[in-house]
Amino acid sequence: MFKKQNELINQLTDKQIVQNLYFTQFLLICVSIIFGFFLFDHVQDFFGLFHFRDIDFILYGVGTALLVIIVDFSVFKLAPKDLVDDGGINEKIFEKRSIPHIFFLTAVIAVSEEILFRGVIQTHLGLWVASIIFAILHFRYLSKWLLFLMVISISILLGYVYELTANLFTTILAHYLIDLVFAIQIRWQYVRGGKNK
Repeated sequence: MFKKQNELINQLTDKQIVQNLYFTQFLLICVSIIFGFFLFDHVQDFFGLFHFRDIDFILYGVGTALLVIIVDFSVFKLAPKDLVDDGGINEKIFEKRSIPHIFFLTAVIAVSEEILFRGVIQTHLGLWVASIIFAILHFRYLSKWLLFLMVISISILLGYVYELTANLFTTILAHYLIDLVFAIQIRWQYVRGGKNK
């Protein structure tokens, strides 16, 4: 099954993959709105998950991101390449994007995913349900046990940080910085390799 999925993905151009990614994030936002409408008693309850004045979210968000980035870089350096190879999907998404586009795209991903998984699902169903659903929806990693373990671990960590801070800005910032750093790394490696056209 996963082999067929990878073959299908490989047939897509990087532009088509990015378009599908934007569509997926749009769907996540729609799902958040629909479920949030029924699960939150009032819209103010949802906006109460964001705390603008509590700047501790910057410390926790940046700290969490740094921890994940350091661990991930170490794993990718030390682990056999076939265990951390996602089939080149992330490369197709980010390697030809401009830096401003990467900043925007990773922000869209972080906001849409954290609103759904932490803001809606975890708030009402708990950390473990949110983490399991988050991991399952990253289906492309299911055939790679190490990548799948890393995704689950990151999701649980973000969930724990959300429980600790009770501020959705914290996990959005952490998620954003994690994706941003790795996306820029992919872009930089692409340009450094002389592939830029």
